[in-house]
Amino acid sequence: MVKTKSENIKLFGKWSYDVEIKDIGLSKHITLTPVLIPKTGGRHAKQQFYKSKLNIVERFLNRMFVAGHKGKKHKITSGRNVGKTYRLLKTLREAFEIIEKKTKKNPIEILVRAIENSAPKEEVITYQKGGIVAREPVIVSPQRRVDLSLRLLVQGAYHKRHRNKNNASSVLANELILAYNNDPQCFAISEKNRREKEALSSR
Repeated sequence: MVKTKSENIKLFGKWSYDVEIKDIGLSKHITLTPVLIPKTGGRHAKQQFYKSKLNIVERFLNRMFVAGHKGKKHKITSGRNVGKTYRLLKTLREAFEIIEKKTKKNPIEILVRAIENSAPKEEVITYQKGGIVAREPVIVSPQRRVDLSLRLLVQGAYHKRHRNKNNASSVLANELILAYNNDPQCFAISEKNRREKEALSSR
């Protein structure tokens, strides 16, 4: 079988996108379209549901630019890395090299498994019913599952980077490996378990 031109494209010229998505519910929202450099410059930003069509490595990179707020107190400042594309691309590439060295596996596969493992299936919503504030467990949509997973993975790396003497690449690589192994020491895994446990107790 002769490979097409797009199938020959590898991330940073090193890693193949030939990765199986095991979580069927997320298969339509984790895109592995081959790109050499995961940065399209927002050309799909005006398209509805464009996120699902964007390469998953680029979505992860975009989340690294703005980690997102945590809770209502905005403990994590957004926009700190905006405009530093080269620096974050370098950080991501070095993290993937560390992952490959430690696990002997394709880092794209590690990223996909980390997302699958840390994507919450249930969570609790709060709404007002008359004069009462009610809480109800809901099933999380596949799109939100991927969004939450990416946000939690990056936030976990941010938290540990502030308390760790290692460089950003090492911290990010370790966080992805912990999520790949479904280790509760990973912030994203522990937060996913907390959300699902909270939903279970609210039934």
